[in-house]
Amino acid sequence: MKAIGIILAGGNSEMRMGDLTAHRAAAAMPVGGSYRAIDFPLTSMTSSGIGKIAVITQYNSRSLHDHLVSSKWWDLGRKKGGLFVLSPYTSQDNSSWFRGTADSMYQNITFLKRSNEPYVAISSGDAVYKLNYKKLIAYHKEKGADITVVYKRMERDMLHKYGVMSLDEDSRIVDFEEKPLDSQSDCASLGIYIVGRELLIELLETLEAEGRYDFVADIIIRLRRRLKIYGYEFSGYWSSAGSSQEDYYRTNMDFLKKDVRDIFTKQEPYIDTKPKDEPPVKYNSGADVKDSILGSGAIVNGTVEHSVIFRRVFIGDRAVVKNSILMEGCYIGDGCVIENAILDKNVVVSADKQIIGTPEKLFVAKKEMKL
Repeated sequence: MKAIGIILAGGNSEMRMGDLTAHRAAAAMPVGGSYRAIDFPLTSMTSSGIGKIAVITQYNSRSLHDHLVSSKWWDLGRKKGGLFVLSPYTSQDNSSWFRGTADSMYQNITFLKRSNEPYVAISSGDAVYKLNYKKLIAYHKEKGADITVVYKRMERDMLHKYGVMSLDEDSRIVDFEEKPLDSQSDCASLGIYIVGRELLIELLETLEAEGRYDFVADIIIRLRRRLKIYGYEFSGYWSSAGSSQEDYYRTNMDFLKKDVRDIFTKQEPYIDTKPKDEPPVKYNSGADVKDSILGSGAIVNGTVEHSVIFRRVFIGDRAVVKNSILMEGCYIGDGCVIENAILDKNVVVSADKQIIGTPEKLFVAKKEMKL
């Protein structure tokens, strides 16, 4: 593949995700019982033949660095190419944190200049999807595009969360609005781009000289009439795991749908992740599990319905867990009732407690909280 990859995983999402990203990056959010959000763009790139990928991190990056400590799980442990985890650093020339998406790439421009591939694939790190980048780059070349933006048609009530583009009859972008209140189009940008490597270097250097730092606002929107920027429609499954607590909950609940789950677990290429050496789930005599996903090492004594349970979770006798997400290491005591909730890592719920949210207002417990 004549492309390198950049995954933008450094944004501060605490305003949107609250306590769930107080100790981790959005790209490190657990998904589907055994994955992290970043596994999906990483696998999409590697399965498309992109063998050199930079993950740009910044806020709360320790958990993400731990997940990416070995590149071999994504078949990136090679002499040529590889996985590069890039974070802000101080030097004589620069001592600032990343000031935007474009600035994060500019501060790591050496990665681009030392590469030889003609194209760069750019993706956010917190979206769940599976995309064939070979087809995307072929489309980019066919159109003679400077930049290609991947979009998906969405319901009108969802568009206020995304950048929304208007296209002409040749799929060239003629207008682009960031999170509009009253959109004139239903084409939402997915934060996935193809751009020529040399052009990207030139654009980033120009932006830095002008004191501009954002890829979307300062390149896509500002230069949409000067550059040939095309849209590429994606019709498969796509969901954000890091835009809000509600979207994170919905993304995990989608994995309970067989047609969605099969996209990632039954259809090649399968999603790669860092494995954990845990025993299988243990179902004791009182266990009753329906329509749920359970991670390795979990022990179930009570009832679990329509829920996503991550690894090493303990659910006590007579406990009931419904419509909920329980992250790694949670302990649910005997006789508890958990409904419409997201419990972060290592939350302990003492016996006979009731933790009940609603579909409109989920109960969210922060990491290592005792209830």
